[in-house]
Amino acid sequence: MDKGTLLIHNGHDMDPLTGALGVTVYQTSTFYRKVITEMQEFDYSRGGNPTRKALEETIASLEGGAKGYAFASGMSAISSVLGLLAAGDHVVIAEDVYGGSRYILETFYRRWGLEMTAVDTSDPQNILKAIRPNTRALYLESPSNPLLKITDLSSCIAAAKERGLLSIVDNTFMTPYLQQPLKLGADIVVHSATKFLGGHCDVISGLAVTATEELGRQLYQIQNSFGAVPGPWDAWLVMRGIKTLKARMDMQQATAGKLAEWLAAREDITAVNYPLLPGHPGRDIHLAQASGGGAMLSFKTKTTEQALGFYKKVRLATAAPSLGGVETIASYPVKMSHINMPAAERERMGISDNLVRISVGLESAEDLTADFDQALR
Repeated sequence: MDKGTLLIHNGHDMDPLTGALGVTVYQTSTFYRKVITEMQEFDYSRGGNPTRKALEETIASLEGGAKGYAFASGMSAISSVLGLLAAGDHVVIAEDVYGGSRYILETFYRRWGLEMTAVDTSDPQNILKAIRPNTRALYLESPSNPLLKITDLSSCIAAAKERGLLSIVDNTFMTPYLQQPLKLGADIVVHSATKFLGGHCDVISGLAVTATEELGRQLYQIQNSFGAVPGPWDAWLVMRGIKTLKARMDMQQATAGKLAEWLAAREDITAVNYPLLPGHPGRDIHLAQASGGGAMLSFKTKTTEQALGFYKKVRLATAAPSLGGVETIASYPVKMSHINMPAAERERMGISDNLVRISVGLESAEDLTADFDQALR
């Protein structure tokens, strides 16, 4: 079935009891125990809820995985997946993943004895050099946040499998509509469903999908124990967003491509990062593992003052954290997504004070370029 069709017809396109075109919101915390001495599927909503189950089965189907799990936020999904590891384990992570992912490894999980090495995963050799005897997992993101670096997922995952490592991929930027890391060999995929899957900046949620039933059972124990689960209304909002994902992503990435080309032609812009731009490092690799460029891009102005002026003057792009909504969002990584990273480390990686990250919305390309032009001038 076509991926766009699957977004709508995935086994949860209507309520099985009433035929309503939409899954029912089961707004309840507990369920009647039919036989008091026997366990049942729905008992207490921390452990399972019919609305949440529909979302979990939907994302598992879209990613081509065995089991899907919904969480209260993207970070709770990531934190729960990392909970599969133990004290003394070592993780190799892409150096410019979402800042919150690095931060929790460098602080909370480090206090619990989990070790981490961050490397530039656009070169697979860096991963091999970082692997230690106690390495247990490889954490990837492609394209990366916020520099849109491309990682050869198949090659890196294959190297991880040869060494018995768990491979985890953050697929938030691409979504399962454009990229399916499990089909490239990954063990687990995570999403901030707050972003493109929800799609309307009105819900906080996270998702994780496992390649196998056994890994799914292990992750469920963590989900149920930590209890960082979404309420049924939040689960419903994500499912609603998923239904329009194809229409939104098709238009958003078409506009992103036009905007990236327009920015690349400007003399006052020193760099533009977008996977489909000619000359973008790893462009051919990206085209081999994804079916589009996505709706995220970033660019650098000549000066920090010009970047800050852009945020003040732009009208059609909201200066805000987050991404993936119907409205264009202009984020400032050094003060938002990567604020907790040491300044010297950010600068070394290229996450500088003149870097602007754009999540392209549904506005017309012509209106956005006209607005960006006046803001940059």
